[in-house]
Amino acid sequence: MSDVLIEAVGVTKHYGKFAALGGVDLKIRRNTVHSVIGPNGAGKTTLFHMLTGTGMTTGGRILFDGHDVTREPDHKRVQRGMARSFQVTALFASLPVRENLRVAAQGISPRQAMNCWRAPVGELARTQVVDEVLQRIGLERLANTPAGELSHGQQRRLEVGMALAARPKAIFLDEPTSGMGIDDLDDMKQLIRGLRDAHTVVLIEHNMNIVMDISDTVTVMQLGRVLAEGLPGDIRADARVRTAYLGNMITGGKA
Repeated sequence: MSDVLIEAVGVTKHYGKFAALGGVDLKIRRNTVHSVIGPNGAGKTTLFHMLTGTGMTTGGRILFDGHDVTREPDHKRVQRGMARSFQVTALFASLPVRENLRVAAQGISPRQAMNCWRAPVGELARTQVVDEVLQRIGLERLANTPAGELSHGQQRRLEVGMALAARPKAIFLDEPTSGMGIDDLDDMKQLIRGLRDAHTVVLIEHNMNIVMDISDTVTVMQLGRVLAEGLPGDIRADARVRTAYLGNMITGGKA
């Protein structure tokens, strides 16, 4: 089995004459935290759309776990083992935390996801998966609380939990610490760091302290292309990165 779980080969994306991605090559290793950073307009979110199937490439290839998924839609990639959270929290606000996780776990099977006529008992309750995820995200005591009543930080953790409930091989997290207070940041950082024991994590994040602390590999993008890639320490010291992007911010704070 290859050490590389996800590979992008010459991926392009054009919107009319505008090239949002200009030929991206990327290899993401199994059981690592791989962060993609860069300023607004660098192409980070567009790359996420291409990798996860929420958008289709103009050119190039995308391989996932040895399969060419370039033309596969997002739901097919979910069945192969991809899960994604978005920059804007997307939860079922009126449903309890446990039920949000159950729906996410059931959703990977199209027939069961659309089964509205059977009560969520027995196998459909996904009890073991839900309990494991509740423990992982630290929300056991809030299992029966409506998601809309959680704090912002707790909601972000629940969203990561919903991705975990699908039992994915790869989890794509788009700015999971956005809007968080200091107290919640450490919880999220520890959660993400621990995910690589069983998953591959692909992360878009503007908080450079978190990126440099938890990443195994950092890819820096500029104008739809890869500018630099390497270990966090190498990226921190890269003069091109400091000049093109981050200036003094790479030593602390946000980019």
